[in-house]
Amino acid sequence: MSLPKIMRAIVKPEDSPGLVMREAPVPRPGPREVLVKVKATSICGTDLHIFRWDPWARSRISPPIIVGHEFSGIVVATGGMVHEVKEGDYVSAESHIICHVCQECRTGKGHLCQNTKIIGVDRDGCWADYIVMPAENMWLNPLDMPYEAASLQENFGNAVHTAFSTDLTAKRVLVTGCGPVGLMTVMVAKAAGAHTIYATDISNYRLDIARRLGADFAINVTQENAYQIIMEDSEGEGVDVLLEMSGAPQAADLGFKALKPGGEASLLGLYPSDIPFDMNNGVIFKGATVRGIIGREIWGTWYRMRGLLSRGLVDLSQIITHRFDLEDFEQAIQVMQSGRSGKVVMFPDGLPEGDQ
Repeated sequence: MSLPKIMRAIVKPEDSPGLVMREAPVPRPGPREVLVKVKATSICGTDLHIFRWDPWARSRISPPIIVGHEFSGIVVATGGMVHEVKEGDYVSAESHIICHVCQECRTGKGHLCQNTKIIGVDRDGCWADYIVMPAENMWLNPLDMPYEAASLQENFGNAVHTAFSTDLTAKRVLVTGCGPVGLMTVMVAKAAGAHTIYATDISNYRLDIARRLGADFAINVTQENAYQIIMEDSEGEGVDVLLEMSGAPQAADLGFKALKPGGEASLLGLYPSDIPFDMNNGVIFKGATVRGIIGREIWGTWYRMRGLLSRGLVDLSQIITHRFDLEDFEQAIQVMQSGRSGKVVMFPDGLPEGDQ
């Protein structure tokens, strides 16, 4: 098919806060790559770090770069050595491009690859009309899955990886942080058979969503004593599992304080800088097990996601609250930063019918 030479792309142009939309050449796929026409792309907390240009972003990003790493779309061209997918396939993508030769990759831990390149972070991303990806990073979607839901799968994988890092069945679970990935984690914990789910945040808007998605307690930590509520409900035991999704130092403090002796903690949230922490009382004297979570297990997490979605145990449409044309990316980012949103999705080809 005939492809355009120029596309729109949202770019971090320089070493400063903000993003701009620019024209850019449509990339061409190499022998083992595919070109995807982006149909939907969603906003992640990582994108907000890059937009704000906080210390983490400044230490990691080298402008200029096209941002964005969550998308769904249609394969429109393939390299000559591609066999995994073909033109016309409906895909999403694993955003972590791994090397396959480091020790982690060779021992089945590709999500920990020391040479990982992340789209929208280390190489051009998907907030654009088109993106080039390695064919091996493509994930085929069911044809009846809406573009917007399919774009959320990469982020959903963070929630699934975090929640399934331990057994949640019949456990008391604390989810700290009800941003989109925290809300997805509430859904996964519910599907996994958690006994009680406590969700904390500073946004009543997001806590209302958490309650609808299955949280037994949705606690605004600026208005209520979350530790007291958890300890009273658990009859002084505390929680079996902490899933820390926020990257807020206060949330980590609460989570480890509420964690019972012998409990387990899985941490996904990115902290803006080094934080003080009571390691002795929070971890050592409790005999706690602590896991750092990064990305998704490739491809184990994706198959678990497929199981949850195909059986209707999780419905990603429940957390999509706002939709924007890609041209309105600045407004979309403002909504995402406001705390009064679930997941925000942008559409390069304009809003779907019914969302105009």
